[in-house]
Amino acid sequence: MLIVTSNDIPGHRIDAVFGEVMGLTVRARDIGNQMMAGFRSIGGGELPEMTRMLSESRQQVMARMVTEAEQRGANAIVAMRFDNSQLGTTWTEVCAYGTAVFAIPIPAGETGATGQSIYLTKTSAD
Repeated sequence: MLIVTSNDIPGHRIDAVFGEVMGLTVRARDIGNQMMAGFRSIGGGELPEMTRMLSESRQQVMARMVTEAEQRGANAIVAMRFDNSQLGTTWTEVCAYGTAVFAIPIPAGETGATGQSIYLTKTSAD
């Protein structure tokens, strides 16, 4: 699944739009990790426990968004974004969203073709 933050995909023509797709998770912070992060925040610097939680959350919501896009017949997602917010004092919501589309690589010789799209059309034709 090709995922981009732009509204189009260079070298590709968007042939169909399936609408908005999203993935969502709400995570409660582990009390042990929260206490450890609290101690670390006194000295400043990165909080690896929180970084790990947010990274895992982003991976999870991306996977959920991709699953929804695939179920609709999409092979790409454009205008992808992340959003997050605090819910209460210990919960964090993470959301990934974008527009599910069917994108077709533009072959060599056509307006808008790129090196990547030419490569993709050659390998799919072989």
